[in-house]
Amino acid sequence: MKRREALQKTLLMTGTAASASTLFSLLQSCQQQPRINWKPLFLNEDQAVFISTIVDTWLPKTDTPGALDVKVDMFLDMVFSRLYDENGKSQVIQFIDQTNEESRQKFGKSFADLASKDRAEILSRKESEAGTFNPGVWGTAVGKQQPVGFYRSLKSTAMWGYFSSEEIGKNVLNYDPIPGGYNGCIPLSDVGNSWSL
Repeated sequence: MKRREALQKTLLMTGTAASASTLFSLLQSCQQQPRINWKPLFLNEDQAVFISTIVDTWLPKTDTPGALDVKVDMFLDMVFSRLYDENGKSQVIQFIDQTNEESRQKFGKSFADLASKDRAEILSRKESEAGTFNPGVWGTAVGKQQPVGFYRSLKSTAMWGYFSSEEIGKNVLNYDPIPGGYNGCIPLSDVGNSWSL
């Protein structure tokens, strides 16, 4: 074998080996990566991505934690799984499907793939159609409550999950587990009477 021929064959083998590894890494990069980093209890992955996207649109991260930072999407999935009956679960799926269909008709993409201004446009329309809860006094609605859309219930549950999270309750909102000072060693004559609460 001549030197020129040996060099050509060596370069061909080296190039083939390098091309194979490059092609393999290219194929691996084309595999779809999971878009959420938690395992849903009720939703499938696409539905969980939708819920993550909608709560992040409602409560994005700013100088305070966002909905995804306190895992509101996981909270909603748990609520759907453990607290909703079959009718409620079908409403969740129907809402997700309808919203995705509206997004595809208007923008040609699913809701989770839209730009934030397009998501806001879709949600603004849903907000205006959803109705509102009557004001309440100590947890009781004032007046006759008109039916509200599923959107309003979902948003209300998301807000409940957000504001009742430990991170928001302790580090964002004012938090005093025992309001007022406490001094357990004072004579009864100093306070006048014992307290019932």
